Amino acid sequence: MPKHSHPHFDASDPLLDAKAVATLDLHGFPAGEVEPALRAFLETWKARAPGGIVHVITGRGRGSKGAPIIRPLVRRLLKDIPAGTIREWALTHDEGGYRIRLY
Repeated sequence: MPKHSHPHFDASDPLLDAKAVATLDLHGFPAGEVEPALRAFLETWKARAPGGIVHVITGRGRGSKGAPIIRPLVRRLLKDIPAGTIREWALTHDEGGYRIRLY
């Protein structure tokens, strides 16, 4: 009797599954402090670990009064970061932050 093989799905993601070299926890930050903190963090780690992956925790926004604030703000900032700083970025599986690969 022939064995039936099951399809193999590789759900791994090199960006999301890699070990982060550093983490910035913005969860609970005042919105006005997010941009300078994020920019300084990215520039610091770009210099310290070129090509490294960092983790930025934003929280999911459940503690915000009304709509989430920090996560969409970080998303907008990541889209606007000048070329040469970030290679790629993605929302984490739990949607509480971003994984970012630096140049």
